[in-house]
Amino acid sequence: MAKMRKRMVALSAAAALTAALAACGGGSDGSKSDGDSSGDTSAKGGTLQYLQHFPFESTDPQRIYYGVELANFRRTLYRSLVGFPFDKDSDVANTPIPDLATDTGTSTEGGKVWSFTLKDGIKWEDGSDITCEDFAYGASRAFADDVLTGGAGFYLKGYLDIPADPKGGSAYKGPYIGTGQELFDKAVTCDGKTITYHFNKPWPDFPLSVASLMATDPYKESVDKGDKSKWVVLSNGPYKVEGGKWQVNKGATLVRNENYDAATDTPDKLREANPDQIDYQIFTAAEPILDRLVADAGDDKNAITSARVAPAYFSQIEGPIADRTALVDSPYTNYLVPNQQKLKDPKVRQALALATDVDGYTKAEGGDKAGVPAESIINPGLPGYTEQEAFSGSNGGDPEAAKALLQEAGVTLPYPITYTYGQSETQDKTAAVLQEGWEKAGFKVKLDPLADTYYDVINQPDKDSDVVWAGWGADWPSAMTVLPPLFDSRQNFARGKDGKVTNLGQDYGYYQSDEFEGLLDKAATAPDIDAQNEVLTQADTVLANDTAYIPLDTSRFYWLYGSGVTDFMTDAASSSYPDLGPIGVTK
Repeated sequence: MAKMRKRMVALSAAAALTAALAACGGGSDGSKSDGDSSGDTSAKGGTLQYLQHFPFESTDPQRIYYGVELANFRRTLYRSLVGFPFDKDSDVANTPIPDLATDTGTSTEGGKVWSFTLKDGIKWEDGSDITCEDFAYGASRAFADDVLTGGAGFYLKGYLDIPADPKGGSAYKGPYIGTGQELFDKAVTCDGKTITYHFNKPWPDFPLSVASLMATDPYKESVDKGDKSKWVVLSNGPYKVEGGKWQVNKGATLVRNENYDAATDTPDKLREANPDQIDYQIFTAAEPILDRLVADAGDDKNAITSARVAPAYFSQIEGPIADRTALVDSPYTNYLVPNQQKLKDPKVRQALALATDVDGYTKAEGGDKAGVPAESIINPGLPGYTEQEAFSGSNGGDPEAAKALLQEAGVTLPYPITYTYGQSETQDKTAAVLQEGWEKAGFKVKLDPLADTYYDVINQPDKDSDVVWAGWGADWPSAMTVLPPLFDSRQNFARGKDGKVTNLGQDYGYYQSDEFEGLLDKAATAPDIDAQNEVLTQADTVLANDTAYIPLDTSRFYWLYGSGVTDFMTDAASSSYPDLGPIGVTK
């Protein structure tokens, strides 16, 4: 998934527990929260206050990748071919249903070709029809990386059947330059209201990608101004932005879109659109938001937030306040990455894993309201997950067994290592816990906290780190959005003219394995999702046995909301942010 962007990337580098950017889950049990006494569909009307503790990255659908935006805007401003329904049953919530398309797509040629037919009567907020050509144009914008930054268009660029440019990148340069347009027009075709995507390899979970991300969303060419469209919104959902433009540091007011026709939608599954208005307010920190929600006064009674409850507030969440909370598991896993080039001996890496005090790490994060121990880098909520035996020992670490492995390796003790992590008060505490466990086992640990930039440092091949911290969540419910993006050296390593690796991408540990990559190739050509998941489970076992990663915990999201909010639940398919599909407020 990309940054707890949709991932835990940018903000988890600062390790702000209140600032994660996506996840999956549901109310206390994945359903409507206990704070909703009615249990019925929320009444229409009123104003929902959305208190946001950081600016968004863009409101241009092809540039959106933050999970909180995907969760919010899918229910309010932007529709796509298919969508994930809100439901307390995670299996239902993770199964796409038709949205702007008449069905969930038809696949041919072993999953290499997908076709969708658009519904009648679907319109933009300006009253014009949404056409097949709008969908094709939206997809073409993924190739305009000279103009548009961000987003998840790299998936389309990797899958669409368009040849590569011998000089680098795709032979199609996007709609603004136009070079190679004929190649794109063969890969994405329109026949009346039917759009067809031609891929260079099977993509059995393409509908999951469409429901999760926005790279395939329609975009109206006549309103496109390239980079200047970064904060412009042309809605096709039940709401529109008042004034048409989002104010990056202030937010916006969402009001009813008079050209939205609920008859073309499935309101009771995708977007009930209960509030008449949604007021977004942008703050520079989480604390003022949490203070207001604890106080629960005035308009804040009808407020929700993207800011998770931080450990400093746990003691205040008791009595009636606790009735306005939801604690949910997320799709994000925190993990450690040993440097394969520096820790070449597998016994040294295994010793590091054995000595890792996961229980202590989780306690330092904030306890079971912050995370639960993980035994794979694949989230337990994803198909393909299995508890990896290599990580199934004591969560408190086993320093004695780890020291025995170091002695078997014949290394001089204490064995020096450098641990790099994103600095914050919480992460400093977790680093101290890890350091203590590792040093009991015979390591000599130098802590290397990074206060400013993080991922652009740890992806450098010449970094001094022996082990680094990272976090990741799937871009859609598939392990194909976990293992290849993180450990396939072929898609991660950038090389200079001399062939040397110049950037590690997201393969922070410099990992490369022919066996592992062979399994990824097998998974990529699997005839169906079940077969694909079986192979991915095998690939994860290879990673675990190589100690390519050390799982720490699965993040949990702890939410607080106002007493006037009804039908509070979280987005169970792609993020555990508050789900605006069923939510309502008291008037």
